[in-house]
Amino acid sequence: MQFADRLNNVETSAIRELFKLLGKPGIISFAGGFPDSAMFDVDGIREAVNLALSEEAGGALQYGATEGYNPLREQLAAFMASKGAKDVTPEGLIVTTGSQQALDLIGKTLINPGDKVIVEGPTFLATIQCFRLYGAQVIAAPIDAQGVKADALEQLVAEHKPKFVYLIPTFGNPSGATLSLARRKQVLEMAVRTQTVVIEDDPYGDLYFGEAPPPSLLALSSQVPGSRDWLVHCGSLSKVLSPGLRVGWMIAPPELLAKATMCKQFSDAHTSTFAQATAAQYLKAGRMPATLAHVRQVYAERARVMGESLKRELGDAIEFTQPGGGLFFWARLTGANGKLKDAGELAKRAIDKGVAFVPGAPFFASNPDHATLRLSFATADVAKIEEGVGRLGQAI
Repeated sequence: MQFADRLNNVETSAIRELFKLLGKPGIISFAGGFPDSAMFDVDGIREAVNLALSEEAGGALQYGATEGYNPLREQLAAFMASKGAKDVTPEGLIVTTGSQQALDLIGKTLINPGDKVIVEGPTFLATIQCFRLYGAQVIAAPIDAQGVKADALEQLVAEHKPKFVYLIPTFGNPSGATLSLARRKQVLEMAVRTQTVVIEDDPYGDLYFGEAPPPSLLALSSQVPGSRDWLVHCGSLSKVLSPGLRVGWMIAPPELLAKATMCKQFSDAHTSTFAQATAAQYLKAGRMPATLAHVRQVYAERARVMGESLKRELGDAIEFTQPGGGLFFWARLTGANGKLKDAGELAKRAIDKGVAFVPGAPFFASNPDHATLRLSFATADVAKIEEGVGRLGQAI
């Protein structure tokens, strides 16, 4: 078979390949980026399903508009307003099949082969693959514990004149980093000054522990005149309600939104109306705040235990910043006292000890740091976290 040349630019996800190893009995996995299914609000979702079928079965079960099921668009606009983005209208967003589809639509509508795009180094692996699939040259901007280094980002934008910049400003995947308020404003000002599109991917922003993070770039855009014209915001219910619903959304300038809607027509016609109607009823019922409060409490405890366990079991062989939210620890092996410094080698040894994580190298668009690794605390309870980190200590 003759396959499309664009497939030469991508390869199978290293994370998905790792999952093939996880069928071994007794494996404790810190590898996936999944929410804990035990915390899904099954009763609330069941109630939403019943309401969707009893109140508007025709709308829930029939074909729908590509832009999205209007009752859900109304609820999502209200949801965004509750988070500070008060000028979002139902007409100003489209519903996507997870925020992953939003990123694919951005690739389809904006990238020509050879275009440059800037991402964080490290960033979400699927994003690198998606943009490369459309022929982009992906350039990494450096980050630290406060997110992307805005001064360095500005220099890269001036040098490369990218088609767009892609950021996960709040509890990034895999870094766990959160962009500071000052840097957020600097990024928005840069977008206006250089007329560069900025993509804000925000699947984790609601999963904070303790103090809330700074407002999203979207919420802050009202303070930076002209920035809304250069800003795209991608959101998702996958990490806070259910990934199985596959409900995400994209807020963008009208011209881009129209192009993305047209491309979505070609791919799936519309996101499942049944899933959209269910999500709309769930949001309308007002259960989300209590759900989020519970999830935050559980994840905060698991993150605390993982941090303490890593310090106890691995000591100075590993360094990390304690995350303030999200699903991940981003860590780096130091090689202290003759311990391993290659996370890929540690991953192999760890599987033999019955614990799995994701080496960090695939998350870099260039110049991968092979000493880095990502650990998820979301799907393991406290006892398994302590046991799993103990096994990791034995493997190193």
